[in-house]
Amino acid sequence: MAVILAIDQGTTNTKALLVGPDGTILAQGSVPTGVTYPQAGWVEQDPLEIWHSTLEAVARCLAAAERVTDGVTAIAAIAIANQRETALLWERTTGLPVGPAVVWQCRRSAPFCEQLKADGLEPMLRARTGLQVDPMFSGSKVRWLLDHAGKPPSELCAGNVDAWLLWHLTGGAVHATDLTNASRTQLLNLADLTWDDEILALFGIPRAALPVLRPSSAVFGETVPIDLPSGATLPGGIPIASMIGDSHASLFGLGGFRRGAVKATYGTGTSLMSPTPAPIASANGLSTTIAWAHAAGCEAPAASLHSRSPHSRVTSPSVVFALEGNIYTTGGAVQWIGDLLGLDGIGATIEALARSVPDAGGVTFVPALVGLGAPHWAPSARGLVTGLSLGTGRAHLARAALDAIAFQVRDVFDAMQADAGVADSTLLVDGGASRNDLLMQLQADAIGCPVERSRSSDVSALGAAFLAGLTIGLWHDETTLEALIPPRDRFEPAIDSTEREMRHLTWRAALARTLYEP
Repeated sequence: MAVILAIDQGTTNTKALLVGPDGTILAQGSVPTGVTYPQAGWVEQDPLEIWHSTLEAVARCLAAAERVTDGVTAIAAIAIANQRETALLWERTTGLPVGPAVVWQCRRSAPFCEQLKADGLEPMLRARTGLQVDPMFSGSKVRWLLDHAGKPPSELCAGNVDAWLLWHLTGGAVHATDLTNASRTQLLNLADLTWDDEILALFGIPRAALPVLRPSSAVFGETVPIDLPSGATLPGGIPIASMIGDSHASLFGLGGFRRGAVKATYGTGTSLMSPTPAPIASANGLSTTIAWAHAAGCEAPAASLHSRSPHSRVTSPSVVFALEGNIYTTGGAVQWIGDLLGLDGIGATIEALARSVPDAGGVTFVPALVGLGAPHWAPSARGLVTGLSLGTGRAHLARAALDAIAFQVRDVFDAMQADAGVADSTLLVDGGASRNDLLMQLQADAIGCPVERSRSSDVSALGAAFLAGLTIGLWHDETTLEALIPPRDRFEPAIDSTEREMRHLTWRAALARTLYEP
């Protein structure tokens, strides 16, 4: 039985899964990854730790497969899902990193972004790239890394985590990225699906440092033999058959293939995404992005798969666009409250505490701990807790933290429906915080629509695996994949519209103070 090895490299852990032809997960391995905060607003990781955690996760996965499965004859393809917007530089000759991996949450490039706004360049950048000017996106991070590299740009490669892993899996033969990751850099022109030369000049990023552009579902290259920490070897010659940003992968893994689908992935932050057949310019603070792209009938000539030249480009890919709203702090807000209260086992303890009270007791928490993302885009906003009284206890703060997630998601959900012209959607959800049943009920109550939660905790990896399977012909099309989507739990709204709007007005009042008070 041939299987797909799916790698899901996230901010706090790296997973590797073996996915069978029926979509089932046959084995898996997981390794935590460290995150450091060298100064206020700065967030970074060690690029070599990211790579080594990937090898360790693969080793654990393959070892688990030997224990629990029969008939796994070959890895037919590798699929990669990755944390997005996290940017790296490495030496072209050695593959060694130059500087840290600057994580998507990092705000170190805020001065550069503020200068772009002051120069009146944000409308042009939004029109071409679909993105607001914000330090989250990779382009300004690459600019910062180049400024501090101490090496000529001609000697360096730049990319997101997908390109970093691909480089090492292919032994430095391929420097490429997929269109979803490229669409999160603020360097990709959505109209013609190429790196925008004028924007590159504006950011001071040489085109030669950037990866080749490919669809998400495509053969990027082949592995070289790689020694794993377990003593086993990852064989050479395995095609890397998909790469995709993790949020996009989760939309695909949830089966959100059609217009009107909306998904939310709850992690440290939360990403909401909805596919659209064409780019939609948001009037409500959302980003326009690429959901995924298929290579059928559009792949570059095979000879260029191993080219280091960034000038080759995707021609006529089958592209699905999307509206997206990124919320900076959701699960991170629960972690922060748990740390503040000195709780152990924060996730389960927060839910139990929050369930012990009927509501937040008038407390509202706005978790603008690193500013506010969509739909407000207020990087200078800071967190706020209102409504405290002598009767306020730990349980009320725990409940307010869950309310804050639900209300932030509602704000983006409402904006998405307004932009897309779609009403009364079901919200498809995945991610760590979605395991919290109380949060899911609060979410359904907040948006007034059903919430359907995947029973799988590995939706991003599955989405990447599904794309790889399409590339190699393991599955025929998205209709075939619908039968493989993991089952879901459903949460229906349990309050009336009057109560819903009263709760939301309270939230909006606290939000206004966060946004507009000096």
